[in-house]
Amino acid sequence: MAQDGNSGGRRAFIGSFTAAGGPGLVTAQVAPGGGALTLGPAVNSLPDPSYLVLSPEQDTLYAVSETAEGAVAAFRVGGGRPELAGPPVPVDGSGPTHLALYDGHVLTANYGSGSVTAVPVRPDGALAAKPSGLLQHTGSGPHDRRQRGPHAHQVQPDPSGRWAVSVDLGTDSVRVCALADGAPVLHREIALRPGSGPRHLAFHPDGEHAYVVNELTPTVTVCRWDAGSGSLKPLTEVPVLPGAPAGDAYPSGIVVSPDGRFVWTATRGEDVLSVLAVTGDGLRLLGAVTCGGNWPRALAEHAGFLYVANERSGDVTWFTVDEATGLPRYDGSVPVPAASCVVFG
Repeated sequence: MAQDGNSGGRRAFIGSFTAAGGPGLVTAQVAPGGGALTLGPAVNSLPDPSYLVLSPEQDTLYAVSETAEGAVAAFRVGGGRPELAGPPVPVDGSGPTHLALYDGHVLTANYGSGSVTAVPVRPDGALAAKPSGLLQHTGSGPHDRRQRGPHAHQVQPDPSGRWAVSVDLGTDSVRVCALADGAPVLHREIALRPGSGPRHLAFHPDGEHAYVVNELTPTVTVCRWDAGSGSLKPLTEVPVLPGAPAGDAYPSGIVVSPDGRFVWTATRGEDVLSVLAVTGDGLRLLGAVTCGGNWPRALAEHAGFLYVANERSGDVTWFTVDEATGLPRYDGSVPVPAASCVVFG
């Protein structure tokens, strides 16, 4: 499936589920002046590298291993093929689904155990041999099957870099934390609507608004963010589908346009991308288009294009975006079995 992708220029890295037949960590090149991807080498040295984040220097890539044991690993990506920068580090939690760089550490959101783990990053970009701390979430929600306990699904720094926020599907809440002696410490927990099942959060470029996409109900919760006090205030909840879903409808990814005018979401089951216009303290649904595949697990924006990792159809699709309306138009795809995310460098 691969062509040589080490010809310089913009790069993409694609995660996948090896347990479902995925090739592991896949490299790709982005076409100059466009959005098309050309696949390069794949590396399967880490089981289920489902989510990735690139260092600011763009020479080290960090990946979770979304397994029952749970681990995180660093890869050197300065050459043509990613190479492990040391053995994977256990995160003392199960099923890590997301990770982020924050305050000299990699933080992982561990879905299975409902916790956030901090692993120090060494000066050379490699990871320390073990975590420096863990924040265990507690609580539950009204959904009997999905919310019997905490399920941390995402963790990321806020725009100020002062705080880290973790989104918990199982407890219908967002936690704001900081590091103390290398350990995540809870600052504040913000409750969202019971049963909403929050999955991912995206900040607006103004640094004063945040949007939480909910997995158990196809909606986005609009919030006001105060970096000074580290507080999140829910304002309103907006549907991401133009009508009642025909069957399964589980939103996954959420992205805010760089100019702050639009919010895009992906919904599995319905297999659509939705476009919402930013309206002050709210959102307005403009429409939805097909994602070009099946079961869109993650959504990313890069250089005016939207990219979708379609897990079940096994491909990554990309879309040009109409600058005036925000509506995506299908532009192409590449095959990546059990694709889970796309990041760019």
